[in-house]
Amino acid sequence: MAENTIVLVVRCASRNAVDQINGILSGAGLPVQCTWIAALEALHDAFTRVRPELVIDVAEPGHDVAAVVALREQVAPWLPIVVVAPHVDETAIAAAMRAGARDVVSFEAPERLAAVIGRELRSARLERGLHSTVESAHAAHDPLLALAHRPADAIMHVQEGIAVDANPAWLELFGPGAGVIGQPVMDLFDEASRAALKGALAACLQGRWSGHTLKAGALRPDGSVLGAEFTLSLGEHEGQPCVRLILPAKPRDEHKLLQDLQQAVQCDQTTGLLHRPDLLRALAQRLQAVSPGGVRALALIKLDRFANVESAVGASASEAVLGEFAAQLRAVLHPTEIAGRFGGVRFLALLERGNDRDLQVWAAQLVQETAAHPVRCGAKSVSLTCTVGLAPVPSTAKNLDAVIAAAAEACSRGARRGGNQPIAAGAAGAAATPYDEAWVKQIKSALLENRFHLAMQPVSSLRGGDARMFDVLLRMVDQRGKEVLPGEFLPAAERNDLLKNIDRWVVGASLSFAAQRRPECLFVRLSKDTVRDASFVAWLDGHIRSARTDPGSVCFQIPETVAVSNPQTRALADKLRRWGFRFAIESFGSPTNAFALLESMPLDFVKIDGALVQTLARNKDLQHHVRALTEEAGKRGIKTIAERVEDANTMAVLWQLGVEFIQGYFVNAPEDVVLQESERGPR
Repeated sequence: MAENTIVLVVRCASRNAVDQINGILSGAGLPVQCTWIAALEALHDAFTRVRPELVIDVAEPGHDVAAVVALREQVAPWLPIVVVAPHVDETAIAAAMRAGARDVVSFEAPERLAAVIGRELRSARLERGLHSTVESAHAAHDPLLALAHRPADAIMHVQEGIAVDANPAWLELFGPGAGVIGQPVMDLFDEASRAALKGALAACLQGRWSGHTLKAGALRPDGSVLGAEFTLSLGEHEGQPCVRLILPAKPRDEHKLLQDLQQAVQCDQTTGLLHRPDLLRALAQRLQAVSPGGVRALALIKLDRFANVESAVGASASEAVLGEFAAQLRAVLHPTEIAGRFGGVRFLALLERGNDRDLQVWAAQLVQETAAHPVRCGAKSVSLTCTVGLAPVPSTAKNLDAVIAAAAEACSRGARRGGNQPIAAGAAGAAATPYDEAWVKQIKSALLENRFHLAMQPVSSLRGGDARMFDVLLRMVDQRGKEVLPGEFLPAAERNDLLKNIDRWVVGASLSFAAQRRPECLFVRLSKDTVRDASFVAWLDGHIRSARTDPGSVCFQIPETVAVSNPQTRALADKLRRWGFRFAIESFGSPTNAFALLESMPLDFVKIDGALVQTLARNKDLQHHVRALTEEAGKRGIKTIAERVEDANTMAVLWQLGVEFIQGYFVNAPEDVVLQESERGPR
């Protein structure tokens, strides 16, 4: 059975009627599977075993729709019943609807029959979505009411890690004074929130937390967790400085309520993720917009051997397991990323990350975390594993189906290998693609016509002040004026020996920019091809003289993998630093190489890998690793920068770990820089 099949139960004496209904609905484009139930007594079992979305009751001699409705009320009151009769009149329609049917249709009007069934299916899904929303509201009844009607913000004062005061609004939400005042503040929040909270409190106390929102889970007296967004500000309690932790009172937002209801209708009741049709629509709409930066990929995630889970806990409880897994999946996605239930135990997500390695690390970490954290199901603990298929989404993608098929094929390949692994579709990079010839032409003409331009991403200090440091990013404009991101053209450039040419354009333009704008530091990437290029140093020597740039304002950076695999790196770094340039390793932090590089490489900065940073706030082991790296770098006078910081929680953890600088979309998106003709890089 296809995963988007609509399951119906048809109660009638004759199989012919079932075939006729199936033919009408299939012909109208409804992918139905009709389960035939001949005897009224068998309906009760069918409701629980088949779990249909709709019941069709065929009117025959002795037919009694009231009896069908009575059985339905015992098991699934929301389940719609439509009566199909050979002939229909107003009296029959009224009688059936009084008995509890949604409508009565006739075999004589097949188009109306299909339209009514489609209408009732949509209506039933809407009702289930609304029911799910209401249940969720009841589950959080007390905190939601408190937030909706509270006249004032909930505020707690914290001194030296201890809750020293709380206003009535806070106590009403989180317990009486005896349960809050005098307690270590960390004990009042869930484990996953503590690292970020600790960093935010310390930063605020030193005046380095300005208006950011912290996401945290506060523990309530009954043991439940209220996830909310808190603000922090400096205050005073009994003459001593303290930090005010504030949960703002939010007025009723009718527009937000409408959005929540619409989302509930579009989302699967079990997982809270988008239904398949709404997911596909959302993906198609998102892909119409140009990605702001980085790369996109579709991830198809399938739970391995889920039939074993269902056998162990039962069909009903297995839905709860799916819901728990979906919650884990949502936790590792960025708020703007799209995800949905693709069918059965498969999920589909659109990832938007910094680079290909971020995607690979995300998939690997999801696989590891799924296997490492069993799901609770009542008294039982259920172990899960998953397989992740990744397929890149090119900016030129016209066919969403093709990308989904590639992700599904990769996922199937991983499942055939035993599951519990990430796998990429058509791993790119080794062989030239059929599109390389076109890309090579575009790259060469862009170099000749100066259709490259720089974008600057600010690097911010976690210790206060304007760092005036920028990470240099590259953009290409094609002949139609459309901006092209590096992820589109750099793989082709690498395969066709054009990286050195692009690097020289970027270096020349960056030197001109530094001479004109005088930044504190400009971070300029060098590819592995340039590291291996013996003529680069002589070329750079000539450009230093003509550009009149202060070398100290430019820091050349290369990835950790390039530094490790190319022995020439040390000599290049020594030469550049003798000339007064600074030198950095980016994508830094692998357990096997990082400490050795700190020991052996002449460095001014290390940039902690964004793939590590994206899960730092909830991963204690990773926090210990980053702290150790930061301390070792500090002993050698090497400054640390965290790449691709996306939220305040991560920033708070990094501050607590001693990292000095951050960059990423949370700080600022890249800003385009247009150079005057006299400032441009070499042709």
